[in-house]
Amino acid sequence: MAPHPQRLRVTRHSWKLAQPFAISRGTKTTADVVVAEVSDGDSRGRGECVPYPRYGETVDDVVKALEGMASKVFSGLDRHELQTAMPPGAARNALDAAFWDLDAKRNYCPVTELCGLPSLKPVITAYTLGLDTPEHMAAAAAQHRQRPLLKLKVTGDGDLERVRAVRQAAPAARLIVDANEGWSAAQYTELAPALAGLGVELIEQPLPAGADDALAELPHPIAVCADEACHTSADLDRLVGKYDAVNIKLDKTGGLTEALKLAAAARQRGFSIMVGCMIGTSLGMAPAMLVAQEAKIVDLDGPLLLASDRAHGLRYDGSTVYPADAALWG
Repeated sequence: MAPHPQRLRVTRHSWKLAQPFAISRGTKTTADVVVAEVSDGDSRGRGECVPYPRYGETVDDVVKALEGMASKVFSGLDRHELQTAMPPGAARNALDAAFWDLDAKRNYCPVTELCGLPSLKPVITAYTLGLDTPEHMAAAAAQHRQRPLLKLKVTGDGDLERVRAVRQAAPAARLIVDANEGWSAAQYTELAPALAGLGVELIEQPLPAGADDALAELPHPIAVCADEACHTSADLDRLVGKYDAVNIKLDKTGGLTEALKLAAAARQRGFSIMVGCMIGTSLGMAPAMLVAQEAKIVDLDGPLLLASDRAHGLRYDGSTVYPADAALWG
């Protein structure tokens, strides 16, 4: 039990993007986030999540789900009990992160010490170029050509032209592409070898998550990464043979607790690890930095896509992102 009764506060916030951001499913201009804050009178912990319509989530539903946990939080719920008290998803992520932050502050130690991990080091993050015409994506790539890793949102038709244009505009950058379930098997078969020739290193979720069996039969000239198809460690067995990597996002796993479990289980099965994010503030990125330490590809650029970040945000030096200060989280 907690030393004092725990109180839960749930708030919603809308953060304006620096510019409209498009993927194969549509365009957004704001990042709508929900923050869970747990306090016991002495210490306070916070966590942020981004409800995602693709997974049937809305801000209203996530706020309602979190507010429904207030009595259990008051009665002493902790992050271990939380794993069975709520299903995976954005709502559990916010509360899980708040509990980790609260425990770190109660124990006057960094979250890494609670996890048994070494001190966090800076990592290199991808920078994402939203879906657009080849000309506009090339212009964006030229603006960010000094970044070591660019991620391109793609959709199917016209993707080869998009990647060619980006490659010409940023010849030294490593490239990965994310189709967000927007390709057919025929498009994958046509595009994958051509993209390999352009130096693309990874394809995220080319086929719809529910229709990806073809990936087990098709060649993989480029590593294929499960995103929408991989939420928790329970998904891994059915991904074997279809994917080479998994993209771990805390809003999918339902928090850092399950994300660490998923990362360990994925490595045991031979998957490479990618750590990704929804578009949110540094408070949402901070817990993912723990998983990012041993990831092959890190994509924690959410705050870079915002018009402004919250106070005490993560420090980004170009594409190098530094661990959170305790004033933010952990």
